[in-house]
Amino acid sequence: MLRWVAALVTVAQAAAGACAARPCDGVDTALSPGRRRDYARLVASAVTTHVDPSAVHFRTFMASGSWSAIYAAMPGSEDGVFFFQDSNGQQRFREVWGGWADPSDKPELTRRARQLGAPADLAACFADVVTRH
Repeated sequence: MLRWVAALVTVAQAAAGACAARPCDGVDTALSPGRRRDYARLVASAVTTHVDPSAVHFRTFMASGSWSAIYAAMPGSEDGVFFFQDSNGQQRFREVWGGWADPSDKPELTRRARQLGAPADLAACFADVVTRH
């Protein structure tokens, strides 16, 4: 009986450790109606073609510190992750990532986001999100 209890405790601890290690833990992923409206305009203005903000669809929102990233879809464009940095209260478009990635690409994606200036937690979350979708 004691071994069985010890085995259950070990399994529970392993599960708790796995849950604590999710790449987006600590990253703000709440997309309120106000954020949805504001970021739809930002994403629409960041592309070179005319896109109505109401046509922007969000897959994932991620924010950490002064940085945010939005995985978005819109008509006539490939899905992409749009990176923004807050500068004196204004969100400034920094870069867009588009394409397809698999889990082996995570280190490169994280490095790229870090080189852009994104915080480590946002970079890891971005890499995880785009390799799962």
